[in-house]
Amino acid sequence: MLKQRIITAAWLAPLVLAGLFGLDGGAFALFTALMVLLATWEWANLAGVTRTAQRAQLVAVMAVLMLVMWLAGAATSIWPLWFSAAGWLVNLYWVTRYPAAGEQWQSTVRRLAMGLWVLLPCWVGFNVLRDIGMAWLLFVLLLVWCADIGAYFVGRHWGKRKLAPHVSPGKSWEGVYGGLAATTILAILFALWLPLGLVGGITLILITAVVTLASVLGDLLESMLKRHRNIKDSSQLLPGHGGVLDRIDSLTAAIPLFALFYVEVLVEVFARVPPL
Repeated sequence: MLKQRIITAAWLAPLVLAGLFGLDGGAFALFTALMVLLATWEWANLAGVTRTAQRAQLVAVMAVLMLVMWLAGAATSIWPLWFSAAGWLVNLYWVTRYPAAGEQWQSTVRRLAMGLWVLLPCWVGFNVLRDIGMAWLLFVLLLVWCADIGAYFVGRHWGKRKLAPHVSPGKSWEGVYGGLAATTILAILFALWLPLGLVGGITLILITAVVTLASVLGDLLESMLKRHRNIKDSSQLLPGHGGVLDRIDSLTAAIPLFALFYVEVLVEVFARVPPL
């Protein structure tokens, strides 16, 4: 398994990095759309759609929605990001109330609807951040990676209090604190590097904390859906790594939320407060 993970990572990581940071405009939108469409294929299974033909139809519907949004100029709009924020508040309620509130979302139709506010705004968020600049896209990717690494090491050594025992028994509150500590350091380094000034740096640190918590929620949501379906991985598309959703579950929450914060908050702060 370790050998397979290394082989997959060896070709996957350069491909993803080249697509995310080597493309722009329509090519970038197409590349990220392909990632989200693969995730849609897996989401259909999480929603209880197991027949290949039906899952392919759902992927086709998502592709048409993306095309319409691109042609209408909505692929970089703000409203899908607000739609995502509202949807993640609903997801937060369902995750924290699992399994008591399971009947509210366990129908196939509702799980498919959930996929709309999880996956489609993630694609829009990628496009928005790419238009803003590669530095901020890189920041969100690093944020999610740092949160995962910090949570893993702190949780493994000091984790005692379970975060969501019914959803993901391995996660702890100590792990969350470790992830927050790691992403706070990242935000400080970015604030000094750009530089953003005192007010801009503090704002970035606060937003980073919120987005870090959202990334944890993204992970928990997929864990909840997989637990309901009694499966370990979203698919076997990436040998040794599971599925695409297993790799981007945290990003589905972090990307659109950070893009929303940047457009609605950070731009205004940066414009009003000159860097030191």
